[in-house]
Amino acid sequence: MAEIENPLENLASPPPSLWRRYARLPRNVLALSLVSLLNDASSEIIYPLLPFFLLLTLGASPFALGIIEGAAESASSLFKLAAGYFSDKFERRKLAIFAGYGLSSVMRPFLGFATGWTQVLGLRLADRLGKGIRSAPRDALVADSVAPEKRGLAFGFHRAMDHTGAVIGPLIAFVLIYALAADRQNPTADEYSKVFLVASLPALLALLVIVFLVKEKTPKPTVQSPKSIAQSPHLTESIDKFDGNFRRFLIILVLFTLANSSDAFLLLRAQQAGIAPVYIPLLWAFLHIVKVLSSLIGGDLSDRIGRKKLIFTGWVLYALVYAGFAFVTTPLTAWILFGIYGLYFGLTEGAEKALVADLVPASKRGAAFGWYHLAFGIAVFPASLLTGGIWQFYGAETAFLFCAVVAMIAAFLLLTVKPKANSDKIVKSNS
Repeated sequence: MAEIENPLENLASPPPSLWRRYARLPRNVLALSLVSLLNDASSEIIYPLLPFFLLLTLGASPFALGIIEGAAESASSLFKLAAGYFSDKFERRKLAIFAGYGLSSVMRPFLGFATGWTQVLGLRLADRLGKGIRSAPRDALVADSVAPEKRGLAFGFHRAMDHTGAVIGPLIAFVLIYALAADRQNPTADEYSKVFLVASLPALLALLVIVFLVKEKTPKPTVQSPKSIAQSPHLTESIDKFDGNFRRFLIILVLFTLANSSDAFLLLRAQQAGIAPVYIPLLWAFLHIVKVLSSLIGGDLSDRIGRKKLIFTGWVLYALVYAGFAFVTTPLTAWILFGIYGLYFGLTEGAEKALVADLVPASKRGAAFGWYHLAFGIAVFPASLLTGGIWQFYGAETAFLFCAVVAMIAAFLLLTVKPKANSDKIVKSNS
């Protein structure tokens, strides 16, 4: 007998067929998604409080904040390239994933004992190096574990679980800081330290999931000529082995990333609009709730309508949101802008990674993700320096308008990238 659908159910959630497709994702995708959830819960206990720990407790400036966040992300990207390359070369991804998550989990609790911003810089560098070691091999293992027509779905689900952890973490931070802080407008260093120590617990659970649930998977080999096998590229030469279309995408990504400075500046802007530091974790959790919902839909949507269309729409939305942050003056407006900002992530994060996987052969996928992360990393340092410097010397309005203009230019340049047939729109035979 045919199953009778409840029409009211579809008003509150995506179609049941979408949830069934998520449930049928391979074990590795589900396990790595759980790892990201736990690790992000750990990281995001700390992140929304870090700008105020730096500026209000340690006395750092917006420019110092830009140095810390920009340097940390850029340094990690160099390791993303090397880790991706060697995970292709040795066809081993799991060890790099474990080492990367392990390094980050060890470093984070020490932030609570920092007495100056340079110490925070060193600890953030170590934390982000862990991210650099794990990111490209992890993304490549996700791509290796799923069929091409489900890559958008897999990366969208992975990002959604990552963002779910980023909802849980700030809520834990809010409860702890609300309970511990005598002055909720300006918590003490000791109160921050206690919160940062709690952040190590979910990270340790993530390591156990990697050990017991994640399985190594060798990528399917592609046909190579004897000449290409004999002349296997060195790490520094590997970008020349990708076609011009992929390299064009990376260049455009670098330009967009110049507008994509640290989200810590958005949190500072929200505080200027009237949101007290103790409530910032709630705002951060709200942002990631929107990211979760939009990522679940966005990844699947990129399989259906095309990666480039979705990324273009997301980048334009990003530019408009940053223009809004230039003029934000009330808490309500800040909440609305953070909600719209969350939609940008859902539209682009899974689609960008799926597009990278589509544009390159499987045997070079780890290196391709390394270059993808490097393109972001080499630009995020100057992006954060520019935003911090413009903010400090010319004001926050000018800094955010600069980012909006650059992002809009990059969005229209993206239209020159030519997706391959299976990345423009997937035709499913069993949808």
